[in-house]
Amino acid sequence: MTALIDQISGLLWGHVLIYLLIAAGMFFTIRLSFIQFRQFPYMWKVMVNSRAGAEDGISSFQAFCTSLAARVGTGNMAGVAVALYLGGPGAIFWMWLIALIGMATSFAESTLAQAYKTRDDEGNFRGGPAYYMELGLGKRWMGVAFSLCLILAFGLVFNAVQANSITAAFEVAFGIPKLYMGVALVFGSAFIIFGGLKTISRFAELVVPFMALAYLLLALYICAINAELLPSVFMKIVHSAFGMEQAGAGAIGYAVMQAMIQGIKRGLFSNEAGMGSAANAAATATPNPNHPASQGYVQMLGVFVDTLVICSATAAIILLSEAYAPGSELTGIALTQAALVSHVGEWGASFIAIAILFFAFTSIVANYSYAETNLLFLEHNHEKGLMLFRLCVLGMVMWGSLSELGIVWTLADVSMGFMAIINVIALFMLSGVVIWLTKDYQSQLKAGQTPTFDPSKHPHLAKTLPKGIWH
Repeated sequence: MTALIDQISGLLWGHVLIYLLIAAGMFFTIRLSFIQFRQFPYMWKVMVNSRAGAEDGISSFQAFCTSLAARVGTGNMAGVAVALYLGGPGAIFWMWLIALIGMATSFAESTLAQAYKTRDDEGNFRGGPAYYMELGLGKRWMGVAFSLCLILAFGLVFNAVQANSITAAFEVAFGIPKLYMGVALVFGSAFIIFGGLKTISRFAELVVPFMALAYLLLALYICAINAELLPSVFMKIVHSAFGMEQAGAGAIGYAVMQAMIQGIKRGLFSNEAGMGSAANAAATATPNPNHPASQGYVQMLGVFVDTLVICSATAAIILLSEAYAPGSELTGIALTQAALVSHVGEWGASFIAIAILFFAFTSIVANYSYAETNLLFLEHNHEKGLMLFRLCVLGMVMWGSLSELGIVWTLADVSMGFMAIINVIALFMLSGVVIWLTKDYQSQLKAGQTPTFDPSKHPHLAKTLPKGIWH
């Protein structure tokens, strides 16, 4: 089974997804006139006002924190270490690149998710790729396929990955057996996920800013005390990305391909651009300004913070340390812990354990919210089915707590790969809607108006939108 999963993962990532994701990122970057660079300051302006306008619903800031909670997890700490172990320092360069072009893809999927959002029986907004596949494309079968992949990936496999990193980190730092930590995670997860969508959003809003700031401050301190080494580390990343440190054409080609594959895999796992996951959080918001494209700006910023900021912080901690060395057997969260210990002493392992607890636990509850939205798409609020699924999620948290790292990561790669393929195809098919919504938003902005979405300006689009949301 392990060999079969490895073969499928190699096929997806070595021959399909790398090219498909880069193509999608470049396509939307060009079609949206390099929006992630051209309007980078404006993204921050939208974020400043993102807490307003929601009343009793979920604000853009809460949706941003929920998506960031899912993004910022083991991919930022354990995933970066795995990328360095398998792909070398050059993998970080490819993580940066896929994030920069992926920001445009994230804008597209989040804008579509907002446009085609619906309301559930409790009055909450729900939406995501499955919904814009059914409504925008008229292809429910495509939405069903995506939902099944997302439920497998986020509801089950990814939550096992997050639990795996938490229990491994606490075993190294405090000697707590994985079984005990796994039981604690199950009870903690149950308390949040049984509270519903608004409980998850409020929890993310409280925890995510605090945990991200604490981690970044420590990383900045490490960079400051090793400032003289930073230029050489940066050059090592660039040289390794293009095989400049390897001897011989064969060695160069293999090294570059490994760096590219690992960087893109771990980059996508971390920032989720093009995967269709964060779009589920984007759809839950009552945006400010009240236009689908405003949530696209917010979610673009999420990709930037996740990879260009937090992943880079982890890379700096590891590459500036004595723990990272070619041929070393250290990988995953153990490598990140060892690196921090070399900088600040033994308390570094405990800090990483606590940080990964916050990072990964918030990912578990946010991942669950994505899966719940897609389960509702399939079953339309089937209470018994929802209860059974919640129990399965808690079971996977327990399984992941006790599993080996390798098979868990590979399962995550495969399930994420199928999700991304289905979503990117839908994005290409709906690219015309994305372009129109973006032009409509920007034309109002240029006219000095606060952008507001009026579907009547585009009758063909209005026919496909859910009734009572934007009309």
